Amino acid sequence: MSNLPIYEMLAQAFASEGVDSLFNLMGDGNMHWATAMSKIDGMRVYHARHEHCACGMAMGYYSATGKTGVASVTCGPGVTQITTALSTAARARVPLVVFAGESPIDAKWYNQQIEQAPIVTATGAHYVRAHSAKLMHDHVRESFYVARHERRPVVLGVPYDLQKQPHVGPAEYKSSEAYIPKPGRTPPNPDDIAALVEKLAAAQRPIIIAGRGAVYAGAQAAIEELAEASGALLATTLPGRGMFDHNPFSVGVSGGFASQGARDLFADADLVVAIGASLTYYTVDGGHLFPKAFVAQIDERPLGLRDGMLAANLFVKGDAKSSAEAVTQALRARGATKSGYRSPKIAKQIAETPIDSAEFSIAPGTFDPRDVIAALDRVIPKDWDMVSGSGHHTYFQTHMRGRKPENFHVLREFGAIGNSISIAIGVAAAKNHGKVVLIEGDGSLIMHIQELETIKRHGLRLLICVLNDGAYGAEIHKLRHDGLDDSGAIFGRPDYESIAKGFGLRGKNVTDLGQFASLMKAYDAQGTAEIWNIPISDQVTSPRMRRVKVRGHGVM
Repeated sequence: MSNLPIYEMLAQAFASEGVDSLFNLMGDGNMHWATAMSKIDGMRVYHARHEHCACGMAMGYYSATGKTGVASVTCGPGVTQITTALSTAARARVPLVVFAGESPIDAKWYNQQIEQAPIVTATGAHYVRAHSAKLMHDHVRESFYVARHERRPVVLGVPYDLQKQPHVGPAEYKSSEAYIPKPGRTPPNPDDIAALVEKLAAAQRPIIIAGRGAVYAGAQAAIEELAEASGALLATTLPGRGMFDHNPFSVGVSGGFASQGARDLFADADLVVAIGASLTYYTVDGGHLFPKAFVAQIDERPLGLRDGMLAANLFVKGDAKSSAEAVTQALRARGATKSGYRSPKIAKQIAETPIDSAEFSIAPGTFDPRDVIAALDRVIPKDWDMVSGSGHHTYFQTHMRGRKPENFHVLREFGAIGNSISIAIGVAAAKNHGKVVLIEGDGSLIMHIQELETIKRHGLRLLICVLNDGAYGAEIHKLRHDGLDDSGAIFGRPDYESIAKGFGLRGKNVTDLGQFASLMKAYDAQGTAEIWNIPISDQVTSPRMRRVKVRGHGVM
């Protein structure tokens, strides 16, 4: 790579890191590098219409593949536009590398100049100032090392004029993979296992919560075996949703999105064991979900303090799979296996308790969102990748059953709406099979509606189901509860059929839930992305929202 312009050397270094897809919005600060990237054999470059969305697409690509997402923006306003995406990636621990231009290093004045590093680091992301032509390899390697090893977003800032200088460093690039420790599975401490076994042996109503760490570790079977040996019920965090749907003793998702049946069982639990789950504020529903339980956490990075609360009473540092196996072995060695919380009565209760039985008045021409989700669940194949949108409606789709957690994509740790269309594009680009569905709200989707043009231009195929209440759903319910005027959060129901067709895509305004079967058949038969516009009632409030009202605060 010697004597190449730095921008070409940088492109080849990115390729050496295994990058095969780039999500880009071009400007002065990154146009030479992005063009060089597009010339690399096997490289796919997707050009977004907004910088935020370029990062969102890279995040969706990571969610679908497990590989570091790569995006690129120009300097100055290109960087300020991505702060929400960086904050989301930092909270969700997404390995993301953003190639960003910087203002020319030798310019006396440049109208897009801004101190980028403080803006980026304020989001929780890492910033690499690539100001040395000699050390460019080191700058790239640091970016990928931090992203992969620390699982956080990184912005690599390279001055625009420096990129065009000749590369003067070593010819051979050494990938960050050579520097990342690979210690294998972390075995648990036998004393910690013994302490947990004592608690499980004494517990009468234990529940195990499995999280994203359990998914990554391939620990599903080991956790089910432990649950059977200890008499525990099974639950998951939102990212682990669907892991145990086949099990009659699975109560579904834990936390604020838990069903009423799950909440009743959690309320009586005397022991909760979290495996590969970080026990966030949402997972424990602000401490309200299992108030009587002793809590143990198995995790490779257990945290005593999480979101301002004590995370657990007992910590076991270890890999989810090997730790679950060790606990099961120790339980069986002492003959401590028992029925615990498992009985035919409990299995029947789990099977027969409705997710939500509250009744609401549904206006003509609209649908109960619970009926919409049930109908979609029957029609959308179980092996499809599903991207969960943001907002009030998301409670309902959480309870779609029989779908693997690996195919469920949710990145909303920062609480920002407007992300999901770009995440879905990243998933669709990575999978490239057309079997991707985004279930989204109308207010969130329209925030970045311009990306429908990106979908059309790149020939991406995905299905978008819009639950259209003509408003910002969470806000109207909170305003109504507080006795305030809700008109500022109501915008009318956009005609997404016409919007989709205006971008050259397919669209359909749904007037009968019985249409879904024929619509799915028609979607399968063609090769274009499609939007189903589904009018839902603005009177149906989720159980989560009703609990927020009762507690008298607005935290979702």
